[in-house]
Formats: sequence, structure tokens, C-alpha cells
Amino acid sequence: MMNEVFLKAIDAMLQLSMATQQACETSQKEIGYLVADEAAKKRAQKRLHGHYSQVYSQHFEDGYLAEIFSRIGTRTRNFLEIGVEAGLQNTTRLLLEQGWSGVWVEGSPADADKARASFSHYIESGKLKIISGFVTCENIDQLLDEAGVEQEFDLITVDVDYNTSHIWRAMNRTARVYCIEYNASIPPSVAIEVPYDPSGMWDGTNFFGAGLNMMERIGREKGVALIGCDIQGVNAFFVSENECEDRFCAPYTAENHHESARYSLLTHLGHAPSPVARVWSCASAS
Repeated sequence: MMNEVFLKAIDAMLQLSMATQQACETSQKEIGYLVADEAAKKRAQKRLHGHYSQVYSQHFEDGYLAEIFSRIGTRTRNFLEIGVEAGLQNTTRLLLEQGWSGVWVEGSPADADKARASFSHYIESGKLKIISGFVTCENIDQLLDEAGVEQEFDLITVDVDYNTSHIWRAMNRTARVYCIEYNASIPPSVAIEVPYDPSGMWDGTNFFGAGLNMMERIGREKGVALIGCDIQGVNAFFVSENECEDRFCAPYTAENHHESARYSLLTHLGHAPSPVARVWSCASAS
């Protein structure tokens, strides 16, 4: 059994490495450079490729977000995540356990209760607030207002499957960095999204959310630039336009940063994540 698990992990890592290399090479060809060209190397270094890492996140967001904040720095060290399930494997758990504070919103009452039980220490200390409620365009701001949630964050992440683009567009909270689920099945030149349905749920098909082009447009309306996607084609990352400078790979367009759906790479690498809340010892800022 252990050999089978080990072989599966090795196979997943090889696939991920090959996909990353292919994505980098494709990006270089698209801009007309050869790998040996210094300009191409500099552009490749500004991409998020190769910075995947996974402690608790499902799609290696732990590594991508760490790299983004290493380039732009942190300020408030607070987050808002919409769609966390039971909290054990999500985008912001590692940040919470490194000393950040924030808010989790979960539509399933049962999962929200599990998260409260697992992370009771963080709730009692005031580091974490958990809101239980099925999010819609009509109630998102009301839910946050009634819970006394602040207006500005270092990070906001939204993953509610069907209505992700509509919820992101509707909410009035802002952040320096966003992690937003997109539909990688949709070509990057096409700006489409599913029709808004307040009771909409993902049916397991590729009819959900919005393509990267539509997400890019929503981001521009919010003053943030599309700076990359994860290698599996699940999440898009955005950074405040006035903080991008020369830190990421321009142009900040869907055509430049789109990643195709590679859902076969959706696996957990390494040892299983801890099933209970932890606290990590962090080095002091130099």
C-alpha cells in the first residue's frame, strides 16, 4: 500500500514538473524569444511558475501566495476567504497559522461548525472569525457588515464554484491581492461567464464561473492586474495595479497568463496535512 501511494506521489510530481516546464516554454515561444535569450529568462523569472508549494492548500496556493507577498511585502496581514469547507485544506489556513488574522465564510452550516471546532483557539484569541451563510450577490456585503468585517485586506480569495465571478464583482471589500477561481475550459480570448443564479450550484460539468478574460475585466474594474495563474488552471492571481511595477510578467492579460485545465494534477504532494489546527514558529522580520 505504501509503495502504491509513493508511486502515485512520484507520478504526480513528474506530471507537475513537466507541466511547469511546458508552460514556461510555451510562454517564451508566445513572446517570440528563445530560452537562451536574456529577455526571455527575465520574463520567465517574473512568472509564478515553479513557485508552487502545498501545506494545506488544494491547488498549491500556499507557494504562489508566499511568492507574491515576498515581492510586494505585507501590510495588514489580514485575509478574507469565501468558500473554506471545514477549514482544514484551504487557501488561508497556513497564513492563519503563521500569525495572520482573518475571516472565513462558508455556505455549509455543517462545515462551518467543523471549522469552528477545529480552530476554536484562533476564534477565542480574536484571530479568526467564521461566518456561516450561503453567499449571493444580494447578501455578501450584508453578511460581512453584520459580522463587523473590515473593508480592506491584504488578501481576498473567492471560490464558490458556480457564481464566483458574480460574487467577486458584487462585493465591496477590497484587497491588495486576490486569489480567484476561474474556468480554464474557456479560451482566454473569450469574455464569458455563466448567468447569475442566486441559488446556482456547480453540477460537476464545465458550466461554471467565468473565463480568465472576464476575470481580467472584473479585476481592472477593481484596480487590480492579472499577474498569473496556478499550473492546474484553477486559480487566477491579481495584485493592485500600483504595486505591480516591474515585479511580475507583463502584459497583465488573460492571453499572457492563461493556464489550461490540468485537473489531473490536483493531488496532495508529500505527507498529509495536519487534521488539527497548529501554530508555526516564524523567523523575525529582518
